[in-house]
Amino acid sequence: MKELLLVDCCIRGKESRTRKLSDAFLEAVDKNKYHVSTVSPEAEGMLPLTGANFAQREKLVEEGALDHPRFHYARQFAQADVVVFAAPMWELSFPAILKVYVENVSVKGLTFGCDTDGLFGSCRGSRLIFLTTRGERYENSDLEQGSRYLEAMSRFFGFKGYSYIAADALDAAGSDPKLILADACGRARGLAASL
Repeated sequence: MKELLLVDCCIRGKESRTRKLSDAFLEAVDKNKYHVSTVSPEAEGMLPLTGANFAQREKLVEEGALDHPRFHYARQFAQADVVVFAAPMWELSFPAILKVYVENVSVKGLTFGCDTDGLFGSCRGSRLIFLTTRGERYENSDLEQGSRYLEAMSRFFGFKGYSYIAADALDAAGSDPKLILADACGRARGLAASL
């Protein structure tokens, strides 16, 4: 059975429109084909890499102690066949807790490596997927930075493909948020069913 990892950064909980989008996606995942695991960086208490936290991590990597418990999330990420990030748009990208997660799973020797040719991804995943909701119209806008960043990181980690679904313009003047979200949920179900 393949592994699908959902990284839940829907920090508004049950009120989150992005949560509705990720729930629609998960409903359509073939549970006979994929074992689904969910991690919430906020609930797990993940910390940014600063001070003693960063120093400990660097020492462990330098010593090659990649089986240390603090690298559990990086190992889980590297071994997933599909990774799904669910996070709303905040300040033109996404909430900081998603960046904290990316920092914590970016571990040389587990999720990426380098040789004389440069950096290479070590993750086995076939696809990284980003599910997001946005208040205004950002489709095809150079202001949108969340999907651009995650697409670049998908290549950095070695994923073979990247997809994203956005419920765009949910709060824009004249928009129909229920219709927009329903359309995005339909697209999310279709993407999940195609895996």
